[in-house]
Amino acid sequence: MGLGRADNGYAEFAAARAGHLYRSACLLTAGDTHLAEDLVQETFGRLYVRWGRVARAENPAGYAQTVLTRTFLAHQRRRSSTERSTDVFPDLPGAEGGDASLRLTLLAALALLPAKDRAVVVLRYWEDRSIEETADVLNASSAAVRTRCVRALARLRELLGEDLGEYARS
Repeated sequence: MGLGRADNGYAEFAAARAGHLYRSACLLTAGDTHLAEDLVQETFGRLYVRWGRVARAENPAGYAQTVLTRTFLAHQRRRSSTERSTDVFPDLPGAEGGDASLRLTLLAALALLPAKDRAVVVLRYWEDRSIEETADVLNASSAAVRTRCVRALARLRELLGEDLGEYARS
């Protein structure tokens, strides 16, 4: 069964955005690649259902990122109490070149942040979103995003030290 006329462009959009969404999901999940894959798959399912509206949006890629972030936050809210976090992370696909220990250290530090703080850091510094765009994605005020940014960055500095260069030299 092929894509119908109303679905024109969905497959191309999904193919073009899959890698970026997956990398963002890996950061949101602090390196849990299996959960990242699930979140991206759920995101694409939600986008497909609304593709007519998404295709007409001013920024379909931004819309997809918003859906991914909200899917992640919803998953965090409903996560079973039987699930346990781990501090052991597999290497991320496509992340050859670069310092694996630095990557693992950063992912471990991200994992220690609350889900919404982690989402703010990923949106603001990985996605390079403005405070207003981040607030819109998170259904929060700009002041709340600023507060979360300050708190999350302070926590990361506490965990990693002021100079991240020491990890790169290790």
